[in-house]
Amino acid sequence: MRSHELFLKRPGIERLWHRNLSLGDSLRWLPLAGAAGFFRVGVAARRLYWRMMKRAAAVKTISVGNLTVGGNGKTPFTIFLAARLQSRGLRMGIVSRGYNRKRSAARAMLVADRGALMVTVDEAGDEPAMMAKSFSGPIAVARRRIDGIELLLSHGPLDAVILDDAFQHLRLDRDVDLVLVNSARGFGNGWMLPAGPLREPLGAISRADAVVVIDSGDGESSLSPSQKKKINTRTVLHASMRPRALVAIEHGEWRETPIALAGTRVLAVCGLADPSGFYAMLRELDVELIEVLEYPDHHAYTAGDWQTIVKATRDGGIVVTTEKDLIKLERFPFARNSLYALRLEVRMEPADAAALEELIVGREIPPAAAARS
Repeated sequence: MRSHELFLKRPGIERLWHRNLSLGDSLRWLPLAGAAGFFRVGVAARRLYWRMMKRAAAVKTISVGNLTVGGNGKTPFTIFLAARLQSRGLRMGIVSRGYNRKRSAARAMLVADRGALMVTVDEAGDEPAMMAKSFSGPIAVARRRIDGIELLLSHGPLDAVILDDAFQHLRLDRDVDLVLVNSARGFGNGWMLPAGPLREPLGAISRADAVVVIDSGDGESSLSPSQKKKINTRTVLHASMRPRALVAIEHGEWRETPIALAGTRVLAVCGLADPSGFYAMLRELDVELIEVLEYPDHHAYTAGDWQTIVKATRDGGIVVTTEKDLIKLERFPFARNSLYALRLEVRMEPADAAALEELIVGREIPPAAAARS
């Protein structure tokens, strides 16, 4: 399957978020520009309100977020950062909104601890459930992040809490704000929703303590000179995101297996905001991509979806998906050795990793944490 065909599968509105549109696409884009103006006014009013009403938590908080909709690797980076700080002896917790999770009367819910999921995937949300597979600390979900933090602290002391996808959660004050930028996707055409991919004006990056530019291997940087200039007003760090292993299900448990997919017939299945990086990684692995089944972000897979996936591989081949999707697909009875997820890892050069740690904990680990490590 060619990359051009994959591009055509993207939702029509996203194809209008690029520069140098054709005349026809430009005419279709114009009404979106007017709507973006109203959206910008609403965002500004909301920002002003929460600037006056924000609250602080009783523990150091680190936000991992972005300025655009989806596709920047926030959740893998959250796992990477939490595990790295944990390895230095810090007691870490994670709070997520748990997007698209089953409604609950509780203001906050402890969904995982010590690497074990304590509720169903539907109750936790796919991303928190996925994080529980790789992070051994406590994870809570809450619409108001302060409720999640207070719940974690009620279960034991913590040195810091990482907030997944919280850059726009202005009601909570943070000690460190990290903004992730996908190098290949950049900021699209630089417009706000719905005329472009921005959740906020690019100037909002001034709130960030550091910008982490992520190279996911899916193309050259698309950042314009003016966008790079804006980013360079903050501390800029670099990281890459690459496949580390395949994840298979064995006796109900996830296990890693080496990546050996060259020449393998693969059906790619995903429910991501922007799956282009996923496809690029599969192409780098020299798979024979027989078909793509693309679902909406945070899609809740049904028995009908499972049947569609199985039918698509009736002539041979395996299913490769993401960990975020595997957490929801593992409930279905796939044939043995037919379903795998691509596990990613975040990599940083030592200098960038050291600068990130210094930004968060300073040059020295807190004495109490050092004693525990």
